[in-house]
Amino acid sequence: MRVEFSNSIRKVDAAEWDSVVHTGDAPVFYEHAYVRAYEQVPLTNADYSGCFLVRDGGQLVGVLPVHLQSAPNPLRGLHEAYPEARGASVLLSHTWHCYDAHVPATAEVLPLLLDAMATAASMFGAHWYGFVNVQRGNALSQGLRAAGLPARHLTDRWATGLTTYENYLAKLGIRARANLRRNERRSREADVTVEVLPADHAALDEISRLCTKTAIRFDRSGFYPGSTFTRFVTALGDLVHVIEVRQHRKLVAAGVCLADATRFHTWTCGVDYAVDGRYSPYGVLFAESVKLAIRLGKTTLEGGRDNAAFKRRHGLSPRHLDAVLIRV
Repeated sequence: MRVEFSNSIRKVDAAEWDSVVHTGDAPVFYEHAYVRAYEQVPLTNADYSGCFLVRDGGQLVGVLPVHLQSAPNPLRGLHEAYPEARGASVLLSHTWHCYDAHVPATAEVLPLLLDAMATAASMFGAHWYGFVNVQRGNALSQGLRAAGLPARHLTDRWATGLTTYENYLAKLGIRARANLRRNERRSREADVTVEVLPADHAALDEISRLCTKTAIRFDRSGFYPGSTFTRFVTALGDLVHVIEVRQHRKLVAAGVCLADATRFHTWTCGVDYAVDGRYSPYGVLFAESVKLAIRLGKTTLEGGRDNAAFKRRHGLSPRHLDAVLIRV
């Protein structure tokens, strides 16, 4: 096997890349279309980006997007886990907007990619290299542990399995189930409408402003930068499902959701709680996300990070996410 490096995913055949991603059951963040969109319209500043390709006799058997970042801490979690890396440049895989790190490849490929990352980090002048948002216990986590690399906890993401909406409700506590049903009734009485749209038909500029306000509330200013966010979501194309929640034509909640073969990702959202009536626009958005995931035939709802109390109350369980950084 040999490892190659490409400075643009656009030079890699999409079908060949996605075949590796799908075989490895990697999430939507590794799809060729997602990585290409991030390369064209990066949501975070990177000094350099590219991807490693592992070939075995000419056949592509492993892929790994990487990003060299001199300020690699937009969520302020990395330097809490690795204070010694503060102020240093890091070669990371994947981006911070991916909350589920994988190495789409067979197990024996990981040592080769670690060696390639170490070499590239040294060439780029990075002080560290490694992974963020690695789910504890998954294949990548086990491979890194087998290589003798320790992990440090960053945060949690939240997920649950899905079958039918009634089965989902049945799994909830009595109070949470009653609240969702009451919120649905009150939103109908308050003239709330919900529409699911493709990216090119959604009010992305309006949604971007709402997502930005919400991100600031969670101390994530700059995580979804204005017009860049709009262009990035547009570039994602068919990967995106946008949910707009409106009252009297005013946008009160919106979700930008992504889907892969089995998972539905509530990737980001924005909410305006200044509404007319006794209902929660976020509650409406969440319930509609669950329903849409089920309609699309997805068996897992990925709820992303943050808002742990709401997600635990509504049946999602934590997936512990770790960072594994190696000093060059």
